[in-house]
Amino acid sequence: MSDSTYVAGTCNIGQKEIRRRQFVAVVGLFLSISSLIGLISVSAPTGARVGIFLPLMVASVGFVQSRSKFCLAYGFAGTFNFGKLGDISRVSDPQDKAADRATALKILGKSFLLAFVATLVVLVLPL
Repeated sequence: MSDSTYVAGTCNIGQKEIRRRQFVAVVGLFLSISSLIGLISVSAPTGARVGIFLPLMVASVGFVQSRSKFCLAYGFAGTFNFGKLGDISRVSDPQDKAADRATALKILGKSFLLAFVATLVVLVLPL
């Protein structure tokens, strides 16, 4: 599979878009670590630690999308991009759109599971 070719349900972003998702993953990781440091520094109760799920979800979504070479938002919207950032093309085949939506749901599920497990780890940490 080429990194510059749309493949329904498999690949809907090119290298520039993949780098954007990697950046999102790094930002989410930074926010997660910052949040964890904040939670530790104030000895946050267990209930407050649940809030780390959001930055962990940002990191997870960016990570899973970049590894999959697939944007879940583009998958839901029926679009793809292998050119300049913002230069989006439409998927015309209904079967391809369905395959993209199924992949987008899988990515969302994987990201949620990853963030959920990481949140559980934070919840059981003795802060």
